Amino acid sequence: MKFIMRGLTCILISGLIGATAAYAQDSTKPWPNKHIRMVVGFPAGSVTDTVARLIAEQLSKSLGQPVVVENKPGANGAIGVGEVARAAPDGYTLLVTNSSSITINPQLYKQINYKASDFAPISMILDAPFILTVNPDWAKKNNVANAKDVISYANRQPDKLSYGSAGQGNIAHLSFVSWSNRTNVKMTHVPYKSASQAELAVISGDLDTIFDTLSAMPHIQSGKLKALAVTASKRIAQLPDVPTMAEAGYENFEVTFWMGLLAPAGTPAPIIQKIYEAAKQINNDAKALAALKNNGEVVMLDPTSFSQRIKTEVPLWGEVIRREGLVLE
Repeated sequence: MKFIMRGLTCILISGLIGATAAYAQDSTKPWPNKHIRMVVGFPAGSVTDTVARLIAEQLSKSLGQPVVVENKPGANGAIGVGEVARAAPDGYTLLVTNSSSITINPQLYKQINYKASDFAPISMILDAPFILTVNPDWAKKNNVANAKDVISYANRQPDKLSYGSAGQGNIAHLSFVSWSNRTNVKMTHVPYKSASQAELAVISGDLDTIFDTLSAMPHIQSGKLKALAVTASKRIAQLPDVPTMAEAGYENFEVTFWMGLLAPAGTPAPIIQKIYEAAKQINNDAKALAALKNNGEVVMLDPTSFSQRIKTEVPLWGEVIRREGLVLE
């Protein structure tokens, strides 16, 4: 028995030594030499998740390793984003998220566990405006035909107008707060777990209005939603007959949000560049590119340009948050 145990011990030790040697050997291979995690702080089926899966497929093809999407929803993306901020900066943990979670959350939430500088920007993927949409039956019943009429309704019936968003502190939420404050009206915010849930609430009549994304286009085209204005600087190709918020009478009300690919700060620059070069190959895939364009303008900013975009936006949103006196736990 003693001999057998000694034999087993030798085998186990030998196996561990072999495994360690194999691991050491793998670590010397060029990056990447194993699967890559891509964390999304929003639910499966959300716009961010859709974009992430398109980029993950492209990276997998270009880099020759599986890219596995992991959904870690909650707290306006902060749960998943915070996990990536604490991950090893080795290129094997990536993040696809929207601008709310990077430029707004750290300034809005008291107990957030990350900041924008905890990430190495790789590439901005999409830039998109919001669409002010309403339930068409509600609009007809209350004579709401444009953005001005929404404010008129809110003036007539304070706090009765309900608007939704994908959670407290989301860019859509802050946009409504800013709009209501500048027009001196009271609205009621109803937070949802995702933008798609808020969208469905407007369609069902449980909610009056939202700042929606381009994912709403099928519902707008079918008549389930009515588009009143867009928050871009100019009219968008998908809705050429829908005015901008500026055209609707609200000057300097331009809001766009981005979706981008990031890694933990400290990830080696050659790896960041390699991921960027792989990601932008999606421009050569007509089908994937068309799917991305359904959600916004495809803008594959390089790491330096994307980093500058984030640095510019952080103080701008910080000013809005301070001006509106917004602080969340």
